[in-house]
Amino acid sequence: MIGRLKGELLEKHPPQLLIDVNGVGYEVEASMNTFYRLPELGKQVILFTHFVVREDAQLLYGFADREERLLFRTLIKVNGVGPKLALTILSGISTNDFVRSVHDQDTAALVRLPGVGKKTAERLIVEMKDKLKDLQVKDFGEFQLSGGGDPDLAEPVLPATDHRAEAESALVALGYKPVQATKAIAAAEKALGAGASSEDLIRQSLKSMVTG
Repeated sequence: MIGRLKGELLEKHPPQLLIDVNGVGYEVEASMNTFYRLPELGKQVILFTHFVVREDAQLLYGFADREERLLFRTLIKVNGVGPKLALTILSGISTNDFVRSVHDQDTAALVRLPGVGKKTAERLIVEMKDKLKDLQVKDFGEFQLSGGGDPDLAEPVLPATDHRAEAESALVALGYKPVQATKAIAAAEKALGAGASSEDLIRQSLKSMVTG
């Protein structure tokens, strides 16, 4: 089991990362909540990971802190929720809002996420309500675990790139339809301005789609 990576951040194309650990490049998939906290390329990054082995692939998922990884691991124990859907959930809704939605039995907030229908939302609420107690949640969303996040994680700085295309690609990878992604990114760019980073565009788009 690979539980933690510490190395140089070589590439980041949401939701995928490439991290050099002593000359070995690890391909990692991460939620957008983790992406928002990444350092710039070439800097050292520390991620807590979850390793999944399937018949056709070996996948590594990375998280900025233990709390998000724990929530991911709890999500994939829910019937009908696999790693891809769990990553989409963690990208489209904050920990606080997810816990609040479960506590308030707010299915409407969950069904706005791609891949989460009414039945899945109801199942999440029923099965996660008891499991959240094991996460030691206080005030409906403040995770209290020893260790916490790494203080060296900084705000992202991207090199020059086609931010709009990268943002659209990220939304599609997270499960949104291409038409939805294009429309959402266009609206986000209009709201933020042409110079917005891909992370900002994704953040604004996800916010509008899950709350609108």
